[in-house]
Amino acid sequence: MKKMYVLLAALLIAAMVLPACAPAEPDCSREDTFCVGLVTDVGKIDDKSFNQGTWEGVQRAEKELGAKVQYIETVDAKDYAKNIATFADAGYDVIVTVGFNLGEATAAAGPMYPDVKFIGVDQFQAWQFDDDASNDLANVAGLGFPEDQAGFLVGALASMMSKSHKIGAVCGTDVVPPVWRFGEGYKAGAAYADGMNATTTEVFVVYHSDVGFDKTFTDPEWGAQTAQSMMDQGADAIFGCGGKTGNGAITAAAQAGAYAIGVDLDQYLTLPEAASRMLSSAVKLLTPGTFEQIKAVKDGTFVAGNVLGDAGYAPYHDLDGEVPAEVKAAMEKLNADLLSGAVLTNVSPVKP
Repeated sequence: MKKMYVLLAALLIAAMVLPACAPAEPDCSREDTFCVGLVTDVGKIDDKSFNQGTWEGVQRAEKELGAKVQYIETVDAKDYAKNIATFADAGYDVIVTVGFNLGEATAAAGPMYPDVKFIGVDQFQAWQFDDDASNDLANVAGLGFPEDQAGFLVGALASMMSKSHKIGAVCGTDVVPPVWRFGEGYKAGAAYADGMNATTTEVFVVYHSDVGFDKTFTDPEWGAQTAQSMMDQGADAIFGCGGKTGNGAITAAAQAGAYAIGVDLDQYLTLPEAASRMLSSAVKLLTPGTFEQIKAVKDGTFVAGNVLGDAGYAPYHDLDGEVPAEVKAAMEKLNADLLSGAVLTNVSPVKP
């Protein structure tokens, strides 16, 4: 049975979310009201990347399932638990937490709110694989993606399309495993393409690990400067993987006439300033993955533990005519081989 609606929690939510998405607070204590709340990491909901893609999955639940939806943008990492509790105390049915850094707070909230279902995007539930049944969480699921495969695909593409045989990747911190998998997958994919084509590609990969979590994904100026430094060394394709930091790199690449490669979503659709030079994006199917987990809660088919979503690469869009037929064929085969297991990225799940 749902917890009683708490007025204070509703007031807190109203104060913490943007006015545009909070026309009225739903009474989530009602059995006939299905409420879904989303808590971001310190990035913004409109990052045109990871948070936005997940939020669009929640919005799809609003449209197709009649859910009442809301979000809270975390300003300080110390507020993770408080922001989760704001929705839980208000009787929300589902709470989606976005990003690896919220994993600990999400797992801690599980036993505190057994009537709430938690979906942790990019969070790995290690308890599923140990022998201790006492720490099992029946109401927490982690939604992960094979970022190494997506990075591998666009790394191979960049290598095959580069005229200078120099390519770059500008990433957020490698402390976050998905970011590490993107960056190292990019390197591995370029090396694989070199092996196929008897070429040698120099790959620059820089992680923004010199700042705190409050800055690493929200620093487009650093992203642009780092991309420019790579292009000054001859790189003609730049992969940006790291929220607004990566967006800065992508935009700088596009403005300089280099190939730009997006991340998480098909960023041709979300970064119009870079669209004309957007070769592809390393795509995590965040929106359908998030929606399907919410739908499973609504349908009563939710399963705790770890769920693996899908990844791939985005269409070539405006640059389709520049991509040779043999490159397109090689990419299709490589994607199929990764899905079947015939090709492995050999990227470690986390930084050694």
